Amino acid sequence: MIHITVGGEHREIGENTSVEELLRLENVEMPEYVSVSVNEDFVTRSDFAAHILRDGDVVEFLYYMGGGAV
Repeated sequence: MIHITVGGEHREIGENTSVEELLRLENVEMPEYVSVSVNEDFVTRSDFAAHILRDGDVVEFLYYMGGGAV
């Protein structure tokens, strides 16, 4: 097990967990609209499956929202 921080909350996850798997573990709705940063660096969507998280990583999910009229 490794320890990471997701959105400011500490998590314990299995070794060799990818960003893609973390999205599933965290029950992220509509992951196609989520950008992910690991240690303040954005992970390219095409690399979600290959990017393996490491002990101490800090992960943020960023949701893009459009909207509204002025």
